[in-house]
Amino acid sequence: MPDLPTPKDAAEAALFSECWDAVLSYADLCTSGSTAANQLAREAFALGIREARAAESGTARGAGRRPSRLPRIPLLLTAVRATAAAWEAQGQGHKLDPDLRLWLNSDKAARYVGPPLSRPIALRGLRDMQEPDAALLWLAEVEALPLQAVVRRQGLDQSAAVEELNEVRGLFRDRCHRNHLDTPMDAECRSYVRLLDAVTRSPAADTPPDLSRHLATCVECAEAAACLRLHGGGLPAALAQGVIGWGGLAYLERRRRAAEVRLGGGLAAPDPEGAAARAAANKARVRRNGLLVTAVLVSGLALAVSMMPGDSGGDSLAKAGPTDSSPVAGPGAGVPSSAPASSAAPSPSAPKRSADGSPTKGKGDDAKPDPEPQGTSSATAGAGDGTKDAACEVQYDLVNQWPEGFQATVTVTTAHALDAWQVAWSFRDGQRVDQMWDASLAQDGSRVSATAADYNRTVAANGTLTFGFLASWQGKNTAPYAFTLNGQTCTGK
Repeated sequence: MPDLPTPKDAAEAALFSECWDAVLSYADLCTSGSTAANQLAREAFALGIREARAAESGTARGAGRRPSRLPRIPLLLTAVRATAAAWEAQGQGHKLDPDLRLWLNSDKAARYVGPPLSRPIALRGLRDMQEPDAALLWLAEVEALPLQAVVRRQGLDQSAAVEELNEVRGLFRDRCHRNHLDTPMDAECRSYVRLLDAVTRSPAADTPPDLSRHLATCVECAEAAACLRLHGGGLPAALAQGVIGWGGLAYLERRRRAAEVRLGGGLAAPDPEGAAARAAANKARVRRNGLLVTAVLVSGLALAVSMMPGDSGGDSLAKAGPTDSSPVAGPGAGVPSSAPASSAAPSPSAPKRSADGSPTKGKGDDAKPDPEPQGTSSATAGAGDGTKDAACEVQYDLVNQWPEGFQATVTVTTAHALDAWQVAWSFRDGQRVDQMWDASLAQDGSRVSATAADYNRTVAANGTLTFGFLASWQGKNTAPYAFTLNGQTCTGK
C-alpha cells in the first residue's frame, strides 16, 4: 500500500483536514469492514493527491489526456472508485461491498472510464467548469456546507452569496446542456434535445407525454434532465450520482449528517487556499460573468426556438433511470497519523436539509400537485433485546417530497442496549419503498421492515439508530403508523 504524502505546508495540511472525512466516508460505503475502509481510503487519498498535484501543475496523467479539473473532494472520491476497481481487478474484491462489486462489473461502471462523450453529463459538466466555480457548487450542494462559509472561503461577496450560487448553478446547467448536445445519441434522443432544454428551465413549463415516456426509458436523457432542471431540489443528487457513481445517494446523506455535526459544534469550514486562492477566485468570477452573459443570450434563443408551435404541453418529467442500491456503512477508522485531526464524523441524527434521491418531475397539466409535508411523528415502543419493557422513541421525518416520490428518515432512541434491531411500520396510502440505507429493506403490502446492518446492529443504552429511504406515492402521502421495534408495538406519546 502506498504511503500517504507528508503535509509540507499549511495548505496541504488543511487539505488533509478538509478532505479526509469525505474520502473515508465514501471508502466506508465501498468496503465490508472498517479495516478495509481505512486501507481503501489511504490508497485512494494518495492517488487523489498525486492527481491533484498533476492537475495543478498542468501535467497530464497520460499521453493525449488533459489533467482533471475536478475540485479536490470529487477528485478524491473518484480516486476511491478507481482504487476499488483496481482491488477488484487484482483479486481483492472480497474486501469490497458485494453490491459495489456487481456495479464495478456492469455497464454502469464502464461509463465512468469509457470514452469521454459517453460519461455521465454531471461529471462532464462539473469538469468543464473553472475549478473555483465547480468547488463552490460541490461544497454547497453535495457537502452541504453553509453557503456563507463556502462563499467566504472562495473570497467572494458574502452579501451576494445566493446570487453567486445561482450564477454557478446556471453555468453548470450551460455546461451540461453543451455536453448533452455533444453526446452521441440516436435519432429519437436527438429529436427531444431542444424540447428537453425548454421544459427544464421553469417550474411552470409543461412536459409533453411523449417526452415523459422517453425519459422513463432513456437513462442518458433522464440524467441530462436532472442536471438541466435546477429547481425542485434534485441537483445535489444529480451531482453526487453523476460524479461518484455507485453509492452517490448514500454519500449525499452522510455528508448532510456530517455538516449538521459541524454546525452543531460551531465548527467553521476550513480555508486552506488562503489569500492567493481567493484572489484567483475573484478573477475567475470576472471571467465567469462574461461567460454567463453569452450563455444567457444563447439560452434565450434556444428557449424561443423550443417554444415555437409544435411543442405541446403534457404531463411531468419522468424520474431518471434506476438508482444504485447502496448501503451506508457506519463510521470508519480514524485519520492516518500523518494527517491532522479531521472534522467531526457523521452523526446518526436525521438531516434537516436533503435533496431528493432522483430527478424531479415538472408540474404538467396532469401532474400531481405536491401535498403539504406531513411533518414528523413520534411514538414509544418496546425494544426486543431480551427486555420486553424497554422503552424507545420513534421519530419519522419527511425530508423531501416531489411528485410521486419522497425521502424520509426514521430515528429511534432506545432506553436499553440492543444487540440487534428491526423497525417496522405500515403505510396508509400504498406507498412503496424503493431504496433504503443503514438498514436492509423488506416490504409486504403496506407493512415495511428495516433490519439492522452488520455495522450498526449494536445500540448503546439511551442511544439512537437512524436509517433513511426513498419511496414512491400516489394520491396521498400521509405519515406511516403502527411502528414497532423488535416486535414490540409503539404507542403514541
